[in-house]
Amino acid sequence: MIFHRRDHAVYSSGPPMENPSIRNVDTASRKSKESDVEIQSSEKIGRRFPPLCAGICHDIKDKIPQYISDWKDSWDYRVIPSVLETYFNNLLPALAFAQDMFDRTDNSYGVNEVLLSSAIAGLVFGVFSGQPLCIVGVTGPISIFNYTIYEIIKPLNIHYFGFMFWVCIWSMIMHFLFAIFNTVCLLQYVTAFPCDIFGLFINVVYIQKGIQILTRQFVDDNDDFNLANGYASIMVAILMALFGLAFKFFQLTSLLNYTIRTLISDYSTALSVVFWSGFIHFGGLLNSVSFQRLPVTKAFSPTAHGDQRSSWLAYQDIAVRDVFLALPFGLILTILFYFDHNVSSLMAQKKKYKLTKASTFHYDFTLLGITTGVAGLLGVPAPNGLIPQAPLHTESLLVRDIDGNVVRCAEQRFTNTVQGLMILGTMTRPFLICLGLIPQAVLSGLFFMMGIQGFVSNVIVHRIWFILTDPKKKIRIIS
Repeated sequence: MIFHRRDHAVYSSGPPMENPSIRNVDTASRKSKESDVEIQSSEKIGRRFPPLCAGICHDIKDKIPQYISDWKDSWDYRVIPSVLETYFNNLLPALAFAQDMFDRTDNSYGVNEVLLSSAIAGLVFGVFSGQPLCIVGVTGPISIFNYTIYEIIKPLNIHYFGFMFWVCIWSMIMHFLFAIFNTVCLLQYVTAFPCDIFGLFINVVYIQKGIQILTRQFVDDNDDFNLANGYASIMVAILMALFGLAFKFFQLTSLLNYTIRTLISDYSTALSVVFWSGFIHFGGLLNSVSFQRLPVTKAFSPTAHGDQRSSWLAYQDIAVRDVFLALPFGLILTILFYFDHNVSSLMAQKKKYKLTKASTFHYDFTLLGITTGVAGLLGVPAPNGLIPQAPLHTESLLVRDIDGNVVRCAEQRFTNTVQGLMILGTMTRPFLICLGLIPQAVLSGLFFMMGIQGFVSNVIVHRIWFILTDPKKKIRIIS
């Protein structure tokens, strides 16, 4: 049975739907009382296999009536700070992953490839997806996937982009098959626990990534060891994380009035990036150290490669046997995206966010298949749902009362679409120059901010904290 709307009807029993053939289709959109995941068990309804494409069709039917309101509801103050925060949260971590792929794939991928992939994902999912709250872009797992394939096929003398094209095409086909056969309804068995565990893991990875970036800062412009440069970068990263988090959580204090607290919290991320990027130019002893900057390339141009790739159409002919050699890699990519993207979407739609509009898992997974195929054609990393960016995006859109309780969420398409346009605009020369002025220490500080922010809101961390709490205070908490 399909109930995509998050209203009282989800929890109430009512007359059966007129079409009994779809009673057990796509229960992934229901929200059970025992879990944050939007599901309803279909055991009482029956086990008959649902019709092909039923999940996609009913996702579309549920979302079309709400599409206009998705744009009208953008007329809300919350979208302004949300756009800025989501832009930086999506852009800067992706550049770190771009650096990893640049180093591990002999310069096959660079900044522009990652920017183009993130921009396409933001525009496509902002305008066409059923759940535009889920932020889609380049993730750490896909960067590892890409350079691992490169290391595997390099000794075989297979053209890398030609091989990746077929990996993405196979994956696109499998995405379509997964959606057509309604396999996303298996999410009905996913509770909040695996989502929280995966979110906790990603938060740890982000903190580890921030430390990894700092370990590369102990060199000067000639790649010679320099202790002062490294320690200066560490201090910038730590200070940015401390002050950024202090301002982000300023809303939870009782200082000043509610409006000022909200403004400080809303723009803490953007202002932190701007301030600490300018901090290194304050003079004094800072002039005696050198900070490594983010790498940039030519505007709207693919990164130079061994065969001097000159256009964004990256397809190259490869042998037929290599085409089928790409098949298992396409399956791995599909399984990765099946879990990663859907969990990201679930985490962006938790019960505590009080969402009211439809969620569309089968349709969105089909759309993800299309962006995967386009990524293979253009020779860019395939995008998918981002953690912790997706839940952070939803949290940035929450409207709270003076006590900090969630009143509603500004569910709309503006923020995702505009941050995609902003990332596309970053590929222009003026913005690339500005991007090249940001020290890598600021990137490390942003990783720390996002990781710790995720820790604070993670249920697993709360439970561990409760276990370690003084037994006398536990009674007060429970009561």
